[in-house]
Amino acid sequence: QVQFVESGGGSVQVGASLRLSCAASGGTFFFYAAAWFRQVPGKEREFVGAISKAGGRTDYSTSVAGRFTISKDNAKNTVLLQMNSLQPEDTAVYYCAARPTTERRAFVNANEYTYWGQGTQVTVSS
Repeated sequence: QVQFVESGGGSVQVGASLRLSCAASGGTFFFYAAAWFRQVPGKEREFVGAISKAGGRTDYSTSVAGRFTISKDNAKNTVLLQMNSLQPEDTAVYYCAARPTTERRAFVNANEYTYWGQGTQVTVSS
């Protein structure tokens, strides 16, 4: 059974950077498209960024475009989320999501994903 585990969260000041990592175990990321979502208590899970299976296509929410970058390293079996210029509104639990696919596109809806990590907390304070 493939599993996806996030790491890299933490507490930072406004303007700082963090890099989240999602590692696949029991399988290879080569066959999967992936995405990052985030959630704060009392709110729905929010799309952050997505990447296609081969890594050639990406999509971002308007709230993070230009600050966050999603990338995929199939050789290392990981998906990364580089987060720059962090703001207090970026505070949330961040989840990695993945789905096996033969399509070349990135998937932006949570209900399109089969596998989810356990989440990693990101806290940005001013």
